[in-house]
Amino acid sequence: MANEEMEEDRIMSQRPPDVRITDFDAPEFSPDVREMIEGVAPLAAAIPWTLEAALEQASERVGLDDFGEDIFSEPLSVFMKGSREEGGLSPLGEVTIWGQIGQFLDARLLVEDQWKRHPEIAEEEIDRPIIIVGLPRTGTTHLHNLISADPAIRYLSWWESLEPVPPLSEQEGHFDVDPRWQRAAMGIEMRDKMMPLFKRMHDMWPDHAHEEVHLLAIAGSTMLFEALVVSESWRDWYLSHDQTPWYAYMKRVLQVLQFRGGKGERWVLKSPQHLEQFTPLLRTFPDACFAVTHRDPLAITASFATMSAYSSRLSRDPVDAVRVGQYWSDRIETMLGSCVRDRDLLPEDQSLDVLFHEFMEDEMGMVERIYSLAGQPLTEDSRRAMQGFVDEHPRGMYGRVAYDLADFEIDAQERRAKLAPYVERFGVRLEDF
Repeated sequence: MANEEMEEDRIMSQRPPDVRITDFDAPEFSPDVREMIEGVAPLAAAIPWTLEAALEQASERVGLDDFGEDIFSEPLSVFMKGSREEGGLSPLGEVTIWGQIGQFLDARLLVEDQWKRHPEIAEEEIDRPIIIVGLPRTGTTHLHNLISADPAIRYLSWWESLEPVPPLSEQEGHFDVDPRWQRAAMGIEMRDKMMPLFKRMHDMWPDHAHEEVHLLAIAGSTMLFEALVVSESWRDWYLSHDQTPWYAYMKRVLQVLQFRGGKGERWVLKSPQHLEQFTPLLRTFPDACFAVTHRDPLAITASFATMSAYSSRLSRDPVDAVRVGQYWSDRIETMLGSCVRDRDLLPEDQSLDVLFHEFMEDEMGMVERIYSLAGQPLTEDSRRAMQGFVDEHPRGMYGRVAYDLADFEIDAQERRAKLAPYVERFGVRLEDF
């Protein structure tokens, strides 16, 4: 224990100092990034902004035309309209959102093609997945990465989430490095140039364990759309529709991925969206084991508002950090209220609550509890792999960002009162604000 504490002290002493973001509404970019941002204006002006055009362009790129069951047209149309009318998009934001929609449609074409070529995919069983449910900044990412390090566990990597199936031109080739991995690495490199502080809040690399929100986007409906663009009309559509069909399609993509191979036999999944979607989640994965994470909601609000406002510099002009922060403050309240209301829907013998402070104090002890509940062997190989991940990715290795609710004109006392039922329901330890 003494050696572990000394090592942690050594890492902390070498960590870059904390920073506070001061340019939310007037982002400061390097000259080369600024030049690139200004250069996309002609591309933005040429975007047709119709679903018909998006489908046509996807078919031309991919060389396929079967998008499968049409559960995507209505939500994508709502999202596109809300993005343009409410999102305050900059030219870069328009290009980015149009590109994202195209990427989701391309992936859908290729997923459907796989099912046609290999009808035996329908026989793939997504057996007893371990599903981590919780808002960002509650320890979900670290827990997800720890479990994903286990050689016996199958997880969704970042590069797979972007392109679950390779393009037709790459399906017969043999590559030392999958071109999809290379494209994902290039995307992260570009992100780091444009948002150099982002990795302090959420470190990413091509093989990191990612949420299945991208698979839900391929299905056509996902909370990810809210993370891309603040749009009340999209939020209202999403919350007023039973998400079961899109969860079923997400499972369909997982079956394709499982059929195509990869390490591990049992899936670990994770998404904040699940916190307000327990019913669709249970319908889709009735035999799953659920780990529901909890943290002081003010800490969640401050850190997620900061990350969202910082990320908005790539899509909004002006950014309006107060609007972004208050939007997510309200959404976090709604999601936590859903968790209080619906938590008992999860079977007691298939679920447990993971308190942030308990997980931070004894992370392997918490993993042991989850594995015991899930009936998953925690072997010495599993432990060594998890420890290897911790050694290679110490928390805060890039330094941290200081959070301040005042940046978003959020009143801490008012939030404490509104969120008290959640704190009391789960016995969450409060943090200083």
